[in-house]
Amino acid sequence: MIKRSFDVVFSLIGLIILSPVLLLIAILIKIDSKGPVLFIQERVGINNKDFNIYKFRTMYVASQTKGLLTLGNHDSRITRIGYFLRRYKIDEFPQLINILIGDMSFVGPRPELRYYVNFYNEDDHIIFSIRPGITSLASLKYRNEVELLEAADDPESFFINTIIPDKLKYNKEYIKKQSLLYDLKLIIITIAKVWTK
Repeated sequence: MIKRSFDVVFSLIGLIILSPVLLLIAILIKIDSKGPVLFIQERVGINNKDFNIYKFRTMYVASQTKGLLTLGNHDSRITRIGYFLRRYKIDEFPQLINILIGDMSFVGPRPELRYYVNFYNEDDHIIFSIRPGITSLASLKYRNEVELLEAADDPESFFINTIIPDKLKYNKEYIKKQSLLYDLKLIIITIAKVWTK
């Protein structure tokens, strides 16, 4: 209840304070390329149920038909404003809506696509016992994931066989350690990592 109360209060405050910035970003996205402001995608959340995650659109329309993974920060599918939004994780801001309505939390395992969840073992499903989050232990370790995928000979295989199992290990570790103080620590570390790139 404490964690959920924290999520509701601070996601609402965040949306109110950031509303002028969110509006400006929306305008810049519309000016930069054709398509919707938001990118909405089905992800797997708590209790292994699908939900729609919200992000600012950072790629050209229909980019997903060219692959599910983003390879490097200069993937040709990324728009000009999208590069900036991704660099500073600003594209994640609309997920404050997901937090407010209860789909997500500030801290928790990053929600994955159903396609990749199908590669999980039964024991891995323990991560669905809590809400997915914007940041996590695994997110911090793999903050340069797109560069790792770009350097891999077979990005898809590398993601499924190396990155996913390692992320799951860190997500299970978080479940054992989770507390409000630990969440605050991870949020502070995340902000510091993003803005000191």
